[in-house]
Amino acid sequence: MSAGDLVALIVALVSVAAFVLLVLALWSLQTTLKELRQLSRQLRSEAVPAVEELRSTVRQANAELDRVDGLLDSAESVADAVESASDLTYQAVSTPLIKVLSFSSGVGQGVRGFRFRRSRPGHRSPTVPTDPASNVTGRSR
Repeated sequence: MSAGDLVALIVALVSVAAFVLLVLALWSLQTTLKELRQLSRQLRSEAVPAVEELRSTVRQANAELDRVDGLLDSAESVADAVESASDLTYQAVSTPLIKVLSFSSGVGQGVRGFRFRRSRPGHRSPTVPTDPASNVTGRSR
């Protein structure tokens, strides 16, 4: 065997080995692609119902948000009405109430002052002036 024959034999053996490796790689790739297709089918069969369920949940959440928005609008209008009524009540009651409290405080101070003067020993109460209409004179007790 000559050197050319030896080189041809080595090239043939390397080519056969490369071909076998290529066939094994293709067979492995085909197996991986089959598994990938199967996984893709399984994912699709599980994902589609999950996405549909998610869409349904989002629709329900949107409906609840609309309902809550309506409730908040109603609560806001009730709060505005209560605030208006409160302001109106404050305006209607505060001035007369302040006047009544001032009057009662003044009367209370007057009564206390009158009692204090009457309760001091040795002090005579002033006589009440005569009322010309009734012709009655006031006397202290």
